[in-house]
This record gives sequence, C-alpha cells and structure tokens, in this order.
Amino acid sequence: MRLTALSTLLAMLASAGVWANSTEASSGSQDPLKDDSQAPLKDDSQAPLKAVVTIGMLGDVVKEVGGECVAVTTMMGPGVDPHLYQASARDIHQLGEAELILYSGYELEGRLSKVLNGFSRRKPTVAVSEEAIPEDEVIHSQDSYGVDPHLWMDSALWARTVPVVAEVLSKYRPQCEDAIQSRAESYTAELSALDNWIQTSVSSIPEQQRILVTAHDAFNYYGRAYDIEVAGIQGLSTSTESGVADIRRMARLVAKRQVPAMFIESTINPRTVQAVIDAAADTGHQVNIGGELYSDAMGEDGTADGTYIGMLVANTRTIVEALGGQLSPLPEALDEWQQHWRGVDTRGADT
Repeated sequence: MRLTALSTLLAMLASAGVWANSTEASSGSQDPLKDDSQAPLKDDSQAPLKAVVTIGMLGDVVKEVGGECVAVTTMMGPGVDPHLYQASARDIHQLGEAELILYSGYELEGRLSKVLNGFSRRKPTVAVSEEAIPEDEVIHSQDSYGVDPHLWMDSALWARTVPVVAEVLSKYRPQCEDAIQSRAESYTAELSALDNWIQTSVSSIPEQQRILVTAHDAFNYYGRAYDIEVAGIQGLSTSTESGVADIRRMARLVAKRQVPAMFIESTINPRTVQAVIDAAADTGHQVNIGGELYSDAMGEDGTADGTYIGMLVANTRTIVEALGGQLSPLPEALDEWQQHWRGVDTRGADT
C-alpha cells in the first residue's frame, strides 16, 4: 500500500512538472505581481478566486482581505510544523486546481521548495513575506536558514503582507478591487491596534522576569518588537533534536535569572521543556510551565485562536499572566473581532 501511494504521488508530481529543473524554475519564474503574461482571463468571472496558501497565519490574512471574492484552502492546519511539512498527494491535487498559490517564503516551507518552484512555472505563485518585507528588516541567523522566517510574531511587521495580498488578489479578481482594498484598510487598522495592545501588555511584566523561554527560536520577532528577551532551547528549525548541552545551558539560564515560567508550543513535543524544568530543579530552582503558545501554527479552526489576531492575543495573554504582568483590555478597534468570537471556546480573548 505504501509503495502504491508513493507511486501515485510521484506520478502526480511528474505530471505537474515539479521535479524538473527546480533550481532553474526558481531563478527563472516571473513575479506574478509584475508579469502581465499571468494576467487574469477576460471572462469577468464572478466565482471566488481559488487560492491555496501554505500556512494558517497567511491564510487568515488572505481570508480577511479577500472576503467572498476568494476561496482559501490552507495546506497546513493546527498543530502542523511547517519546517518538517512535505506535500501529500492531496496537496498536489489542490495546488493543481488552484488559480493562485501563496506561501510565506524565507525558507519556512523548505521541504516544499521543489513543489512550489515547479508550480510557479505553471501558475501565479507568490512568496508573500519576501515581497512584503525586505531582507534588511528581517532577523538574520547563522544556521542553514540564513533568515528567521517567523515574521508573523511581530504584528506590525506581518501587517506588511496585507497590501501585497490585496494587490495580487485584485489583479486576479479586478471586479473585487474596491472591496478588497476596503477590507485591507480595515484589517491593517486592526493589526495596528493589536500591535499597540501587545506592547502595552508585555511592558507590564516586571523587568527581571521579562524573559520568554520556549522550545525553539520562533519568538525572536516577538521579542524584538515587544521588548522581551527570548531564549529557545532549539534553533530556528525543529528538524534537529536538542542535546544534553542545550538543556543544561538553558537550565543554568533559567536558574540564574529566576525565571518563573517556561512555555511549551502547540507544534512541538514538550519533552525538551520538561527536561529543562527537571534540570533546573536539580539546581534548586523551581520553574513552572506557564502554558502553551502558538508558534508555527494557529489554533483550531472555528475558534478565536484559529485566527491570526486570536493567535497573538492568546499568546500574549499566556505570556503576560505567567510572567507576572497585567493584561490590558483589548482596544476598541478589535471590538468587532471580539464580538464575533464572544462565547466561542478560546483561551485568548474574554468571552
């Protein structure tokens, strides 16, 4: 059965042309935001644009900006690690049916690169983060990534993706341009209010305790934007295991700084965090698990945490309360979002 499934997937990949000259495809593919040869068909179709998006954080931006003009399929759902994700036969089929493919880029979806490069030769395919955020504004790293790809952890930075999404959606559904631009402006205002709320809430944490210790380095943009020190047991990618030296190093830091709480992540096994807690206890320092954070994926569909705003609201609530801060009330600009999700199970917003 496994051999049959593999053969089917390989056949689909071959028919899509995704294995052929992937490096050439990457360097030779044209930017659909600038390439008029990929302009929409002149049929004035009123059907929603079929867009396939790799990660939920970007998928939510596309939904918010596109509204009824876009039908969004998100490849990676709750609890899925984009660093390790590989395309399935179903993914290949969905990508083949798509009119537009959007991914974050900056090597986040590294194991999908051949597939994405292959499809970029056939249909509009946009690395949204790379279009929206120049390299001189990203966090550079010394590992194989070269760039920290977790840009969504800074709400103001992630808001830069909104006009890019609005532009590409308007190009392929020009009859929706006015509605798309209006929704983009409203959503940008919400993200600005979210950014201010996070800054105010995090600043209430006592300075000595303002350190965020997590399983891997997914929160560096959060730390830079909101003035909180960040320490990850693993590096940017989850593809390598933490070693004994990593655990001991982190345990010494936690004990020295008297960190009250560490945090597990929704997409990563908590055993490394527990190992640090145990190692810190051997030194005489008691540290608790402050809660679970969303790092590489949002919460469950149909909940507030399953939205980009809800993801950061939930994370900030968990961090601030566990580290001894005082959470600020959500701003008026997020009233519509909060009212929509009032009464729905969530650990982020008041219900």
